[in-house]
Amino acid sequence: MEEILNTLISIKKELQIQRIEIRETGKNVTEKVTQNITSIFEEKFLAWEGKLGEMKEKVENQEKIIYYLEKQTRVRNLVFFGIEENETSYKSFEENIIKWIEQYFSIKLTYRDIQEIKRLGKKQERPRPTVVTFTTLGIKIEIFKQKRALKDTQYYMKEDFPKYVFEKRKALQEQLKLEREKGNTAILKYDKLIVSKYQSKRKYRSSPDNTSQINMDKHTQASKKNKIKQIGKTGTRSNSITEGVIKPSMLNFLVNKNTMKTNNNQESNSENI
Repeated sequence: MEEILNTLISIKKELQIQRIEIRETGKNVTEKVTQNITSIFEEKFLAWEGKLGEMKEKVENQEKIIYYLEKQTRVRNLVFFGIEENETSYKSFEENIIKWIEQYFSIKLTYRDIQEIKRLGKKQERPRPTVVTFTTLGIKIEIFKQKRALKDTQYYMKEDFPKYVFEKRKALQEQLKLEREKGNTAILKYDKLIVSKYQSKRKYRSSPDNTSQINMDKHTQASKKNKIKQIGKTGTRSNSITEGVIKPSMLNFLVNKNTMKTNNNQESNSENI
């Protein structure tokens, strides 16, 4: 009986050990599987993230190109408001616009100066806005500079902008007004607000300060003159001292000359004897 019990106990222990091993292997397997799955997902996520970044960059570049092209297509346009809709054909429409521009801006145009004319929106009781595309930017600028000619009339004109630019300019109107109230020079250029800060004029000093400054300058000039005179006096003294002293080279010359004279006299005396 004891042997049977011992064998049963040993079998039980072995089963427990096997259970523990199975559990550990199961944990290891699940960890490895989860690691593999996460690594696969991470690789795919990084790949998709890279592709998404490339797509975003492409979209941004395309938006910039569209922005530039849309700006360029409208750069020669002007929008006129209040022009009556009495045209019967495109040709009569062109004739009316050419006459209207000559009447209010004193600028004579031909058919070659106009690329396209069109109305905006559906036909209503009020006259629709008229978009005119000129062949050159110079004609558009020349007309737009004379927009004050329409001040006391039923007509007015604006530059042609895309819808989002109009909305942005409308949102910037309040800020534009505030900057001008501050005294700054502010203008709207396309979809941006350009502000140049107000600079107060330089304040000049009063006359007493100027007179004191002049007196200070005179005092410094007088002191400089005195210093120059003192330097000149010391210079003359030094020159007078050096003039009284005989230089060694001159002294040697005189001594040699005297000795030569004495030698010549002695020779002449000896010859006479």
